[in-house]
Amino acid sequence: MSRKVKWGVLGTADIARRCTIPGMKKAENCDLYAIAGRSAEKAEQFKEMFGFEKAYGSLEELLDDREVEAVYIPLPNTLHKEWVLKSAAKGKHILCEKPLSGTEEDVKEMIEACEKAGVVFMEAFAYLHSPLISSIKNALDSGVIGELSFMESIFVTPSYTPENIRVRRETLGGSVYDLGCYCTSLMLTMFGEEPKEVRAIGNFTEQHIDDFASAYFQFDENRRACMVSGMCSAQRGDRFFLYGTEGTIEAPVPFNAEGNLVYYIKKENDCKEVHVSTPDNYCLEVEQLGNCILNGENPHVSHEFSLKNARIVDKILKEIGY
Repeated sequence: MSRKVKWGVLGTADIARRCTIPGMKKAENCDLYAIAGRSAEKAEQFKEMFGFEKAYGSLEELLDDREVEAVYIPLPNTLHKEWVLKSAAKGKHILCEKPLSGTEEDVKEMIEACEKAGVVFMEAFAYLHSPLISSIKNALDSGVIGELSFMESIFVTPSYTPENIRVRRETLGGSVYDLGCYCTSLMLTMFGEEPKEVRAIGNFTEQHIDDFASAYFQFDENRRACMVSGMCSAQRGDRFFLYGTEGTIEAPVPFNAEGNLVYYIKKENDCKEVHVSTPDNYCLEVEQLGNCILNGENPHVSHEFSLKNARIVDKILKEIGY
């Protein structure tokens, strides 16, 4: 039997319950070993729900378990840096939820700590592991729509209740941190470089977080992009379009979607449907980090990529006055 990585999960957040842990259960090289919560009761609930071997009533206890090889961190944004540093100090490999932290400087410190400790460290942009994204990127790079000249992306959701960490300033909530980072990371993937200029506007709620933001990016005189992030829509909406000198690629597909997904390549009067069979993105990212540990692969979401994305998000937030 192939060796599996023993994973611990630091927290019982909603993203862990709904998305990542179910994906971990499907990952062939993942041993779902330990769960830690702010209370022993919540950890025990997750243990029973998902079949963990161990449950801990504190995050420190899990890190002290020498059997744990890798940890997944789904904690609020403001706690990412603290627990990445603590996990690295204990020699644990790390998958940390996006965004890694509130500033580029924090991300640098986290990366340096993990490199010094010799542990694998990757930001959890599950959608970037999707065959859909690689198919679209390959189509773009093949020149099927000519040179990429403009890109637009949008990610909006309904508003959240006031106690939700996504809309609280003290947990670095807001549409740019929670949703806009998807748009910027996708733009970075498609253009392959950072924009030279960033302009943005935003709207702030009574909780002092942005429930809407729009940003414009200039790469050079012939290449531009724009994005919209919002927590003010009647329903969720996420999609992106790539405009080339000879056609367009339209992807009206939710981030992290799975199943038989479709995007469109349009040239003059021709429209080609491209179907992509897409497994659980969360399973794919866990398997990939496992392969980094077991087989020496490089993280698909590199440290350099995370730093660049953090810089772009930083610039947007400064522009809107966060």
